[in-house]
Amino acid sequence: DPLLQAMHARCPWFVTWDDHEVENNYAAEISEGNMDPAVFLIHRANAYQAYYENMPLRRQSIPRGPDMQLFRKASFGRLGEFLILDTRQYRSDQPNGDRHSDLNAAALDPKQSLLGARQRAWLEDALRGSHATWNVLAQQVMMGMVDRTAGEAKEYSMDQWPGYAHERMQLVQFMADHKVSNPVVLTGDIHSNWVNDLRVDDRKPEMPIIATEFVGTSISSGGNGTDRPRNHDALLAENPCLRFHNAQRGYMRCTLTPSTWRTDYMVVDFVDRPGGTVSTRASFVVEAGQPGALTA
Repeated sequence: DPLLQAMHARCPWFVTWDDHEVENNYAAEISEGNMDPAVFLIHRANAYQAYYENMPLRRQSIPRGPDMQLFRKASFGRLGEFLILDTRQYRSDQPNGDRHSDLNAAALDPKQSLLGARQRAWLEDALRGSHATWNVLAQQVMMGMVDRTAGEAKEYSMDQWPGYAHERMQLVQFMADHKVSNPVVLTGDIHSNWVNDLRVDDRKPEMPIIATEFVGTSISSGGNGTDRPRNHDALLAENPCLRFHNAQRGYMRCTLTPSTWRTDYMVVDFVDRPGGTVSTRASFVVEAGQPGALTA
């Protein structure tokens, strides 16, 4: 794609993957399609090699068979510390058969991990030692504990952080206990736009907000999308953490200063042919020292 090549030439990139570089919803060495683990690791090794050869990565990320070091830290002076995570290569298998479920014992199992022990220790050490104004977790799957169904029944995605709810709540508690400066989570995967205020337990709106999550849509996949998905109003009514939701194509533009973080949701009216118009659909601001997204 000549446009993508031009973008890589023009801008510095910090890249990370999720699942489709290898297979939908794979978990470490576990295939969604129940492939023999030994065969799947060969498949994974080939996918990781292709990823390295086609993406802007440094020499230290050269894959070693089915393993590839992708999580890393990048500092922008004392303004921002960027922690690029890998929540796919080291994770436990999704609980509850990877079906939308309540946060039951399987989802709350302390043994469940998205990060793996080594990456989590690295992340906590980096957060503990950071002197940046903004501490940014750039990662794959939504951290907001968003209930996908209205009423008394509860349905959360088991492939996202709610499927690993114990580790997720421990991580947010860690940021609160260590007074991590202005944590912001940047997320992808879900082909739609979301803004979530993150608490230790998002099911309890009385708890203090610790961080803000900005979820960006896909650039092209999923067709032209829609401004207001069918379940838009029900989702917002059901989830106090949820501040914004939209399913158009586009990208997020984030502007950092020592006093504010601003995220503009840029959307394109159509992507199925050239010539679409880019516009700002919504904008949110986080004030330094005041967690939570404000409408700009």
